[in-house]
Amino acid sequence: MSKVAVVIESTTQLPEELSARYKLPSPPAIIIWGDEELRDGIDIQPKEFYERLATAKEHPSTSQATPIMFKEAFEPLVAAGKDILTITISSKLSGMYSSAVQAKKMFPDANIEVVDSLTGALGIIWPLQKTLEAAESGASLAECKSIIEKCVKPIGLLLVPENLEYLYKGGRIGAASKFIGTALKFKPILEVRDGAFEGLEKVRTQKKALTRMIEILVDKIDGRTPVYLCVAHANAPDLATQLLADAEAVIESKGSYITAVSPAIGVHLGPGTVGIAFMAGIE
Repeated sequence: MSKVAVVIESTTQLPEELSARYKLPSPPAIIIWGDEELRDGIDIQPKEFYERLATAKEHPSTSQATPIMFKEAFEPLVAAGKDILTITISSKLSGMYSSAVQAKKMFPDANIEVVDSLTGALGIIWPLQKTLEAAESGASLAECKSIIEKCVKPIGLLLVPENLEYLYKGGRIGAASKFIGTALKFKPILEVRDGAFEGLEKVRTQKKALTRMIEILVDKIDGRTPVYLCVAHANAPDLATQLLADAEAVIESKGSYITAVSPAIGVHLGPGTVGIAFMAGIE
């Protein structure tokens, strides 16, 4: 039995295959919709969320999981004598990392490590799997931390939202703000770079944007092998399936997943968004 327990948070929406295999504690972000406070992935699921968001007159906001939520996730693991490794979405995109660090301080005698992925939730999937496999094989906490830090470092993550409306409303526009004013006429191609959103290009149609995104993906992989891919979508499963098929037509991947964009992330990206992340050059 593994000595290391892994804790994530709700923005990392696991593919069904991984979710079924690993039951990971996942403190939830809170979606604030008028007078409602909904726990991400508990009180509201992706499909329901995006259908509601598409017609909502009031835009929701989000709040990260609190330190107490992380504390509650850590407590039974500490009691069971586990070492704990927590990985969160980039600290430049969310306060999840800060909450986890504060919770760690509540257990001064426990072995807990918190890793800031400096990428979007989609980029965490393959590094997380590699780390979980290592933990299952008996790797120590230090070894597991080293693996996930090594794996997230070369992660690339590209996104095509319908437009920048939701990023603007959610205050996550960052360096992609240079596209404001043309966001409704073009499909923006964004990258998560150095932990934050960066605007790369704007293309007139979704089809051309996705084709161009794959071209950029190939350039960024730059011949490194092996390649692992993960596609995420905000209530656009058919588009995600086609994107992965098109990517794998030109990139030989060793493994791939399709998953949903969690509601807490979808607040900022909006319905119809698709993204693709790669991990390359890591065995």
